[in-house]
Amino acid sequence: MSVSRREFMGAAMLGGASAAKSGAWRGMVGIQIGAVSFLDEGVEPVLDILQEKAAVNTLFVATFTYGRGIAGRQVPGQPLPDHGKPEYDLDFRGGCFTRMRPEFYKDTVLKEVRSRDYGDYDVLEAVIPAARRRGLKVFCWYEDVWRNDVPGIEKVQEVDLYGRRGSRTCVNNPDHRAFLAGIAEDWTRSYEIDGVMWGSERHGALGTALGASHGGRGSDPGRVGCFCAHCEKKARERGISVQRAKEGFRVLEGYVKSARAGRRPADGHFVEFLRILMRYPEILAWEQMFHDSLRECYRLIYERVKAARASVQAGWHIWHNNSFSPFYRAQQDLRELASYSDFLKIVMYHNCAGERMASYIDSVQEHIFRDMSKEEALSFHYRVMNYAERGYEQIPYTGFSAGYVERETRRALAGVAGTRTQIWPGIDIDIPTALEHSRSTPPGTKAAVLAALRAGAHGVLLSRKYSEMRLANLAAAGEAVREFAGAQARR
Repeated sequence: MSVSRREFMGAAMLGGASAAKSGAWRGMVGIQIGAVSFLDEGVEPVLDILQEKAAVNTLFVATFTYGRGIAGRQVPGQPLPDHGKPEYDLDFRGGCFTRMRPEFYKDTVLKEVRSRDYGDYDVLEAVIPAARRRGLKVFCWYEDVWRNDVPGIEKVQEVDLYGRRGSRTCVNNPDHRAFLAGIAEDWTRSYEIDGVMWGSERHGALGTALGASHGGRGSDPGRVGCFCAHCEKKARERGISVQRAKEGFRVLEGYVKSARAGRRPADGHFVEFLRILMRYPEILAWEQMFHDSLRECYRLIYERVKAARASVQAGWHIWHNNSFSPFYRAQQDLRELASYSDFLKIVMYHNCAGERMASYIDSVQEHIFRDMSKEEALSFHYRVMNYAERGYEQIPYTGFSAGYVERETRRALAGVAGTRTQIWPGIDIDIPTALEHSRSTPPGTKAAVLAALRAGAHGVLLSRKYSEMRLANLAAAGEAVREFAGAQARR
């Protein structure tokens, strides 16, 4: 019986002796990919590239987002990759890239979110049959990124300190929660998928007020939330004074604005920040309530997926801020997350990390670390976050090393030790940076993938999206996987 090249590749990736001979690894090798790549290049040709070059065995298909980070073609202004259509999709809108069955959305106002970008194209219907023939797994990958013109969105958006509608959706709003769980159940019951991953790259009100993230410089400390009726009711049930919380955040707003204007408190910036927290412990209580509520969303999605089909895995994308901000990391208790997580994708984007860390320092050095130089503030963060890279002036141009990936992988594994939760580091392949800053290279990509695998990761997830990746860097990731698999086989 004749066997096609594609059928052979699929069989070779399945496992067992044939997998060892082909250099395949038994762990998860995933890639994030949007619908436009399959439309532009064809499903079968794309899968050929992913398997042959990058040794991919799992597709993380962007099934819902209104953002450009995981869907659409290359971000405008960045160099086009060496595959796909040589053009930008300047009219990209986003939404849900699959069919939506009304019975799963009866408890939410968020019903009209079907993407209008590609007509009635359903990316799962198009990809799953070909993936199955090759032994590839398929995960639905969706993120907490919305547009302000989505029908019904105003009913689920956060309310800020002054009663204004924010651009983010409230994690305590029942309509928002019903949508998050409903769409995950829809995919789980309606398609032969293997997993679901949701990502929410967000702070609570404290982190937002401080702009304590990359890109946070100059953010409005009065645009913090959420203070909607649902959040205020939950706060009162927890014994938190809503009035005191609002008063505390207004004082914090005043401090941040004053510090940015160059006015130094008599006792210094960090002491003044601590004084505000001590006078208004409600600030920390409100921050804790946000993160607890976000974890309730994780648990809700997890339970809904498992009730629909127990074999489908559910896990979460953990924001890159986990590597920069001690405030954010303090909230990422991996052992707690493990109780409702089959896996955690911990972002360890080594190349863009340099630019992002410098941007984070630019933001927090505007106020609470203003009595330090930027170099001193960076050294402080390296020490408390337990890793070290180059100096503030160098890192945007060098990125972070493979050693950073190894250390963060080991730290994450220690965080879930004794649980069944798997750690899948997110690996940077051509994630956009400023054109004059560090760019991904094949040696850097290979070193990062090897660092994660040698540290004991259960898998790696090539990120952010295939449509911005260069083929040489994809091939370098595959070379690392096969080299590691070969070394394991020889032991």
